[in-house]
Amino acid sequence: MEQVLSVWNALEMRRRIIVVAATIAVFAAVLGLARMAAAPNLALLYAGLEPGPAGEVVASLDVQGVAYEIRGGAIYVDATQRDSLRMTLASEGLPANSSKGYELLDDLSGFGTTSQMFDAAYWRAKEGELARTIMSSPHVSLARVHIGTPTSQGLRPRGQPTASVTVTTGDGALDGSHAKALKYLVASAVPGLAPEDVSVIDSRGGLVQSGDGAAPSGNASDRAEVLKHNIERLLEARVGFGNAVVELSIDTAQENERILERRFDPDERVAISTDTTETANTANESGAGGVTVASNLPAGDAGAGSTSTSNNSETRERVNYEVSETTREIERGPGGIRRLTVAVLVDGLRTVNAAGEEVWVPREDAELEALRDLVAGAVGFDEARGDQITIKSMEFEPIMEVGSEGAPNLLTRLGVDVMALAKLLILALVTLVLGLFVVRPLLTNPAVQSEALPAPSETGPGGGAEADLPALTGEIDDGDFPGPELARMTDIAIAGEGGPPALTGGEADPVERLRALIEERQAETVEILRGWMEDDREERA
Repeated sequence: MEQVLSVWNALEMRRRIIVVAATIAVFAAVLGLARMAAAPNLALLYAGLEPGPAGEVVASLDVQGVAYEIRGGAIYVDATQRDSLRMTLASEGLPANSSKGYELLDDLSGFGTTSQMFDAAYWRAKEGELARTIMSSPHVSLARVHIGTPTSQGLRPRGQPTASVTVTTGDGALDGSHAKALKYLVASAVPGLAPEDVSVIDSRGGLVQSGDGAAPSGNASDRAEVLKHNIERLLEARVGFGNAVVELSIDTAQENERILERRFDPDERVAISTDTTETANTANESGAGGVTVASNLPAGDAGAGSTSTSNNSETRERVNYEVSETTREIERGPGGIRRLTVAVLVDGLRTVNAAGEEVWVPREDAELEALRDLVAGAVGFDEARGDQITIKSMEFEPIMEVGSEGAPNLLTRLGVDVMALAKLLILALVTLVLGLFVVRPLLTNPAVQSEALPAPSETGPGGGAEADLPALTGEIDDGDFPGPELARMTDIAIAGEGGPPALTGGEADPVERLRALIEERQAETVEILRGWMEDDREERA
């Protein structure tokens, strides 16, 4: 202890401050190392819970004496206990769902419960059960159901009930088919509720259109995405995943159009009535004959009369026909497809040639034509409408694999956290550097001695007794180191191999003698030079 105090007293104020700061830093580093070594490796237990269920989980962890940490809305526990804790909490019914179901009716009794109270509790329990059923889907993380049941007022009939469902999905947005299923789920559970009276709202995407009975969407981008997804799924079944790129453009109508069409078909006629009229006329005429030469003969027909007969018959027929007539009234709204353009790029085939090198070859025209027919069938290709389909086979640039899992190393198999180990090594290195290169040199540096140098007792090689050498005080003036006095100093012999030659009075250069003196008393020389620099710095300041 006395040695430590003596070393401490011999230090300057600046060095004392450095020693104290370095000691505190070393202590903090050691404390951090100990804390990191004792701290467990935390893993996520639950996240995204509501305050009520999260509080129940925390209370259960406190009862079990499990160390945990809360970061925002997430609960972290020891990684080695996470799976067992999840099973234990699940056996206790945790985390519990905030929405309660038919258990709300268990607390109702016949005494003091009015019909209005029972109805309210019943519909609340119905909403909770529906929310539980919806959240059983792996794609839904949170759901709320609201049912509106109008009450009858006097003689007025009860109105139609309505409902709304708000969901929060875990991955992506809610699609139309899922929304339609939710509508039928709620409508089937509520008497008198029609599916079209149920509104499904996605917390991320807003109102979800299920497509049942609604007008077709005029958003061309949505329809293009659906067709594009269908084409890619069809092509990837043949060319492989990631080997086909599809771009689709739809030109849709943006105005309303109403067409009234009336057609007559003369080839398709039907007789609806026939009118036939027949007319017959008969006429007979007779009269006396005139006197002629023949009438004077004995055998003549003198005085005989003439007779004429005429018959006239006429038939008329009138047939009424009904000609086939077609009348059409067409009303077109915005959203109709005017023109469809599809561009498909597929990768070729990679084979190995005779030299063992991988080469790329394009796909055959017959295969591209077959793929074109498949794309035409998938999009509803209409040549008369001006649709176009372009399909080409070109080489794709290689894509670096993302997210590939590396082979487990020795540390991974032993269950060692590499990041925690790296932190420990860094703190240990900092502690070692502070201890070896800061504290130790400061404590082991000897105190500055300002006593006079002892006179040598031996005789120099030049003969004669050596004079007492003056003490090095850092001050050079005419009294301490005069030029002539240095020349009269006795010889100084530096023993040892490789040392400077012997300095003899009057023969050696004074600079060489001073250099030899500095080499002999290095510690005092360093202190003198340091004092000069500090004095110079103080004068300039």
